[in-house]
Amino acid sequence: MSKARNISHVVSEFILLGFPCRWEIEIFLFSIFFITYILTLLGNMAIMCAVCWDRRLHTHICYVNSDVPNMLANFFSQTKTISFARCLLQLYFFFSLGTTECLFLSIMAYDRFLAICRPLHYPTVMTTKFCSSLVIFCWVYGFLWFLIPVILVTCLPFCGPNVIDDFLCDLGPLLALASACVPAPGTVLICGTMSSLLIFATFFYISGSYTLVLRVVMQVPSVAGRKKAFSTCSSHLAVVFLFYSSVMMTYVSPGSGQAEGMQKFTTLFYSVLTPFFNPMIYSLRNKEMKDALKKVVGGS
Repeated sequence: MSKARNISHVVSEFILLGFPCRWEIEIFLFSIFFITYILTLLGNMAIMCAVCWDRRLHTHICYVNSDVPNMLANFFSQTKTISFARCLLQLYFFFSLGTTECLFLSIMAYDRFLAICRPLHYPTVMTTKFCSSLVIFCWVYGFLWFLIPVILVTCLPFCGPNVIDDFLCDLGPLLALASACVPAPGTVLICGTMSSLLIFATFFYISGSYTLVLRVVMQVPSVAGRKKAFSTCSSHLAVVFLFYSSVMMTYVSPGSGQAEGMQKFTTLFYSVLTPFFNPMIYSLRNKEMKDALKKVVGGS
């Protein structure tokens, strides 16, 4: 036990390989990710302004990208290093925000279930107070769920290898580096269990909600009514598919080494693309949000 404690802080920094390639390709990738990141910020800022402008809106911005700025900086870094403390801090915020995103996706599924399956109860259930309580729950629970796994990872011995073949401090690569020094099956089991519980619990809840929604929609007599209902749900389902398909490939069994070479690419889907499409999918299809954005842009 004392030996593990003595070598636990031998590694003072990690090297994030990112996307090793020729300089010209790195410039191209930097440009793509930089433009995507700026558009993501502008889209979410526009929605935040619209929400402040029009208090009738109940759409919430739920996902913040915590890894892209460091990834962009690494394109021009010679060493591509990140300190031990910053790496663990990035891990904590990245997973906490990802947990919050899972919870918000579940709330959105519940919102659509009420709107389509219980339309008469919707105004009395989805009150401002209840929505605020749900948002607070998501943020608080999101930042508490992965606190124990991150603490366990912090206590692991990192005695030598410090190269992470990824663009962020992710759970799987960190567990692999620690296991190269001292096997930690207990920590791997706890991290994998908590990841799987979160992912599958929220995914099955969303799937169950939309199963009930589908049953109701198929009973709508008019084609126009069914089309409108499907249009309301299609955007959210697209994000759910994009987010959960990539997350399941990466985190259901962290540290197992499955699809190791593809991990950074699957991570891109939910850490870069999902936040980019969030403003358009979650809010810009909403009539009230469109009206509020017109007020902000037009100043009327």
